[in-house]
Amino acid sequence: MIPPVPVTILPGPPPSARRSAPPVATASITAVHDLDVIVESAECSCDAGDDTPPTDRHDPVNSLQAPAYSRRGLNPVRPAVRVPLMFFRWDWLRSQLTAPIVPTLGPIHPDALSVGIFEDILRAADTGDFLPYDKDQRWSGEKDEKVLREDVVHQPEHTLIPTLARRGRGAVKVFAYGPRDSVIDEAAELAAKLASLHAVVSARVVRPLGPETTHPRGTRIQLKDFTTGSCPAPNGPVRPVTGWPAAVQNTFAPFAETMAADGLAFLRTQMRAGQCGPVLTTVIEDRIVGAIGPMKVRADAIERPQLMPQYFAVLPEARGQGLGRILWRAAMHWGQAHGAAYQLLQTEVDGSSDRLCQSEGLASLGFSHITHV
Repeated sequence: MIPPVPVTILPGPPPSARRSAPPVATASITAVHDLDVIVESAECSCDAGDDTPPTDRHDPVNSLQAPAYSRRGLNPVRPAVRVPLMFFRWDWLRSQLTAPIVPTLGPIHPDALSVGIFEDILRAADTGDFLPYDKDQRWSGEKDEKVLREDVVHQPEHTLIPTLARRGRGAVKVFAYGPRDSVIDEAAELAAKLASLHAVVSARVVRPLGPETTHPRGTRIQLKDFTTGSCPAPNGPVRPVTGWPAAVQNTFAPFAETMAADGLAFLRTQMRAGQCGPVLTTVIEDRIVGAIGPMKVRADAIERPQLMPQYFAVLPEARGQGLGRILWRAAMHWGQAHGAAYQLLQTEVDGSSDRLCQSEGLASLGFSHITHV
């Protein structure tokens, strides 16, 4: 657990975004709202002064929510002060998190899943800045997707967290947490409403599902733990792009264009700008036919070194020869050799990468299913 950090005040969502939640003292005046939130990286502690109800502030379940719930709001006689408040209730949220997926951040390590990380994404919505452990800051100077804080729905049974992205034609996603399937209907209604309100084209519902799901669809979240065994270098023709002769290096451009749908054209753009780590490649007859990268290790929300996700592709005509497995093992060897403790991967259920990771013994953490509204 990381040390407590200060939390800026979060105004309460409007009554239209609420359901049945107990009242909580607001930021700096005598008005009272009902606040509850999710957090994602750093855990936080707050001091409510004399208005805190007589509960144990150091309770291991609810210690992140102090000042908890005021019985009468802020004292009107006392000068208004900025008091850090928590929006999410961890005792509600914890049971709803069937898979370690956080809005705007994606999958995270289960050990990093906390109310603090959900609070972090709310604060980031105000500033527009990247969180220190956000993997997307590799690609851009500004965070595109943000939480629509005032439209969050947080209840004991379920939680809906909408996000807005403006890139392209724009998209609204509603992350639907809760055990009942009926949460999808409410999330779809909210997604359609917000997409219309913000004039964006796409509206989606993201539903995290637990690893015990019997007939999973969508994306599987998998964990490679580098601390449980060695990852030896594979026997095969794998080198960084820059490790090949110039004539071979020049074949990366047509390879990247062919595999643009897998993100390789974007990756090549980043490589040319010098904005990413090494990209591992494999070659047949002096031609690059597969790649995985970029390779980079950085700290997660709890300061554990994580191998960042990579783009990964093999030309269709080169498949079936084990080259994908060789590339993947080379990437895992690189990650372990550079101090990574783990990597999280997202694979399409029953796709070739999914079958590869399952055969390599990765742990399944759950699934993410997207419904287009």
